[in-house]
Amino acid sequence: MRPSLLAVNAGSATLKFRVYADNGADLLVDGLIDRFGDAAGSVLTLSDARGNRLEEKPLQEPGKEASVAAMINTLADHRMRVDTVVHRVVHGGGVYTQPVRLTGDVRERMEEWVPLAPLHQPVSLAVIDAFSALDAALCQIACFDTAFHATQPEVATRFGIARHWHDEGIRRYGFHGLSYASIARRLPALGLDQARVVVCHLGSGASACALASGESVAASTGFSTVEGLMMSTRPGAIDPEVLLYWMEHEGMGVREVRRELYKNSGLLGVSGLSADMRQLLTSTLPAAREAVELFCYRVVREIGALAACMKGIDALIFTAGIGERSPEIRARVLKQLSWLGFELDLSANLAQARRLTAPTSLRHAYIVPTDEEGEMARAAAALLAEPA
Repeated sequence: MRPSLLAVNAGSATLKFRVYADNGADLLVDGLIDRFGDAAGSVLTLSDARGNRLEEKPLQEPGKEASVAAMINTLADHRMRVDTVVHRVVHGGGVYTQPVRLTGDVRERMEEWVPLAPLHQPVSLAVIDAFSALDAALCQIACFDTAFHATQPEVATRFGIARHWHDEGIRRYGFHGLSYASIARRLPALGLDQARVVVCHLGSGASACALASGESVAASTGFSTVEGLMMSTRPGAIDPEVLLYWMEHEGMGVREVRRELYKNSGLLGVSGLSADMRQLLTSTLPAAREAVELFCYRVVREIGALAACMKGIDALIFTAGIGERSPEIRARVLKQLSWLGFELDLSANLAQARRLTAPTSLRHAYIVPTDEEGEMARAAAALLAEPA
């Protein structure tokens, strides 16, 4: 069997995974477990590096451990032996700024940050535990979304609150760091390694980040993944007094407020129709059009704020599901930024070209596909190569 490195990216209902050669660079297969751990029946799909379907099968036993076991057995059927598993973990606090081997102490420390990422951190911990239950000796590595933003200056991490709160961890962290790291690694190929770049990670979860010479200097997300841009079901930036109003005048408790913030807001809340941008773009309902308009407005406004943090902007990059696949959203954003020198090339945008702007454009915009799993695999391979 071929030794391999398994990169897993756990969501609330899915488990994305990719298998790489042990060098962390060569992609072998790409997979997904839909309804991950669901008693109603999970489905595992597996494709080769070119996208050709190798497997699509229902998983008979419920539970995360059973799903993980089925995944490892399926990979073994294709002559791949999992030697190392690398996990995407949303929160590393201010402690973990590099990938780390998962020991009992690290696992315990990660538990402390569940309150800071209540919807994401528990899922990651459950997947880590599922692998440990199957093989306690398996090498597991954690890569943290917050780590990439450790380069931000102190002023970018603070809220205007009492110092003791900041010292206790109530601060801006920034998220989608693995996505931004994967973009930063490819900036030299675009001639942007020394440039001031705003990257827009636009998907179900959305954020933006200012990169100066490939390093994070500011981000739209802060203490949590709720802040910043409007998302599929999250509102983005919101006056804290709104939350107090809900609690004081509407009698809502913490759980109800959290559900409103994470599940009932964003594109879904504004449109009253759907959290799916594709459906909203084809709808004729006024509320759907307003949701799309507000999404783009927030993106444009955040780009301006991040450019101000860098005292200018040289280029703009779109990534993630909406950013990579929606010409309509990219066009709306770039047309509103024409005053900054972005001249949209309509045909290039429709063709999903790498560069979206005209040759005569003062500044250029690009599509760069995100590669979180690839970034994780490379980071894990580098960690494993270090002297013991």
